Amino acid sequence: MENFLLEKIINKKLLSHECNDVIPNGLQIEGEKTIKKIVTGVTACQDLLDQALSYNANAIIVHHGYFWKKESRYIHNMKRKRLKTILSNNINLYSWHLPLDIHPKIGNNAQIAKKLNICIKGYILPYLFWGILEKNINAFDFAKKIEKKYKKKPIHIYENAPLSISRVAWCSGKGQNFIEQAYNFGVDAFLTGEISEETMHFAKELGIHFFSIGHHATEKDGIKSLGIWLNKKYNLDVTFIDIYNPA
Repeated sequence: MENFLLEKIINKKLLSHECNDVIPNGLQIEGEKTIKKIVTGVTACQDLLDQALSYNANAIIVHHGYFWKKESRYIHNMKRKRLKTILSNNINLYSWHLPLDIHPKIGNNAQIAKKLNICIKGYILPYLFWGILEKNINAFDFAKKIEKKYKKKPIHIYENAPLSISRVAWCSGKGQNFIEQAYNFGVDAFLTGEISEETMHFAKELGIHFFSIGHHATEKDGIKSLGIWLNKKYNLDVTFIDIYNPA
């Protein structure tokens, strides 16, 4: 497949034109014209680039790419090495950020719902989903379910919160600042990737269950699903590489 055609079909699938993002979505760095082998991953870190080379990939698709709005404009040190690796090996680098968070089928938040058996009911914000569990569940049993599904123990803040939960809000990645919106909407629990110092106090004083699963953990299933879709629909050679990140 031609590199700009790949960008076009993914933009169409993810409705990228509808997102006002802090990063350019699509083909960020142009490489070889014909796509032969694709590697996907969460972040375009040096480890992912190096492993992509070992797979002889000439295209990399990530959730966290480059050229963020507040990113330094200087190409020094780490950034220089990354760009040199990509350009000297004629690799295409693609990135989809918010479009891959909010897509209703293959997006990160949709995958969280699928993994934890949450029935999506709607959106509090475009990237803040809410839904209901199949049945009321003890919050500590829900924490165990998260641990089983994500293979890591979540940070669980629960002081002053009711024991049983049924209505849940969630946001993949760095969503901890939406805890008040989730509470005001009227949910029993809020889960996201990251936690900040003040999050504990918010959860405790509001009386809401808060679960932090990890930024990386909540954002790897969307990019995996995108790769599966590309393989099934267009018969493209796609390999997901999970670079370990406990954060």
